Amino acid sequence: MPLYAYRGLDAGGRAVGGVVDADSPRGARLKLRRTGVFPTDLSEEQRAGSPAVRLRARRPERVPAAELAAITRQFSTLVAAGLPLVEALAALGEQAERPALARTLAQVRQAVMEGSTLADALAQHPRLFASLYVNMVRAGEASGALAVVLERLADYTENQARLLGKVRSALTYPAIMLLLSATILFFLLAYVVPKVTRIFQETHQQLPLPTRVLLGVSDAVAHWWWLALVLAAGAAVGLSRWVRTPAGRERLDRLLLALPYFGRLIQKLAVARFARTLSTLLASGIGLLPALDIVKSIVDNTVLGRAIERARDAIREGQSIAPPLRESGFFPPLVVHMVAVGERSGELEDMLAKAADAYDDEVENAVGALTTILEPVIIVFMGGVVLFIVLAILLPIFELNRIVK
Repeated sequence: MPLYAYRGLDAGGRAVGGVVDADSPRGARLKLRRTGVFPTDLSEEQRAGSPAVRLRARRPERVPAAELAAITRQFSTLVAAGLPLVEALAALGEQAERPALARTLAQVRQAVMEGSTLADALAQHPRLFASLYVNMVRAGEASGALAVVLERLADYTENQARLLGKVRSALTYPAIMLLLSATILFFLLAYVVPKVTRIFQETHQQLPLPTRVLLGVSDAVAHWWWLALVLAAGAAVGLSRWVRTPAGRERLDRLLLALPYFGRLIQKLAVARFARTLSTLLASGIGLLPALDIVKSIVDNTVLGRAIERARDAIREGQSIAPPLRESGFFPPLVVHMVAVGERSGELEDMLAKAADAYDDEVENAVGALTTILEPVIIVFMGGVVLFIVLAILLPIFELNRIVK
């Protein structure tokens, strides 16, 4: 049955949109009017396997993690209630507020109606449903525990969104302070300082060293700021291209891990994601080897990814997972010890979940401490810059007063 994307007004006059299945456009309009929706725009959706849909699937599909988690939890509830997949996907599409998400769910539903598995249908939209999501759904379909797996997916997505949200919110204030400080400093050097110090240049006297330094910096900022922007843009483009190469990405990841304090924070974030993701995959019935293949890309760090690859190869040879993680030097002893204990006791997923909880707390504490340190550092730095500017302006004034006397 064809699918139609619509936009219209509900009984209260509010704009609504979504998808509806019907035999014809006229049937779609009648079906919408029976539900209290007056369509203003109606267009037939392309079939799931058509080139247009495949092209649209490659476009970025941006949906916040919190919204994806909510949709996943609703999906779990509908499946657990015994609703068929097609009807559950239709209900989710009607509730989705974002047109992109509603369209994607309609395409997934169409693919399922054509005989595709749910996992294969989701895999057609990799921007929205990552390999972790698709493989867990595939495991849930194979084991007959799809509702349970979807519930775990919702928990995992919410946990990751919560952790990243705390990190972003904690670093937002220092970032705003840095931006405002840079703007104020540029204004002082480019506009205020040249006007104030012009009188000193007209005296043709030997100026103190701080004043000469200030005048040189101010002149460079006032006349060559555009060159600095061009060089910065060129450096950014060159760095982005270099990072896309395997050697460049690995070098950058090693540099990030070697940074003072920030390197430890990045490592803790990656380790927490590794433990949480591997625990969720194992608890959903996915084997250890395929789970490690998925986790390797989730940690988003080539150095840690290589360590995970070595652990996977060791398991294929009949060895334990803990020694390769320990030998890499990038996994903390606590995680390695808990992994070893989990392997011996047969409760690896539970031990990984506990390790993830511990490192989530460490990440939050580290971010809080970093925020506490950054704020006074930025204030002291700006105070030092302003003090230098004031001294550089006052010193020649004192010198002129001495000459006059």
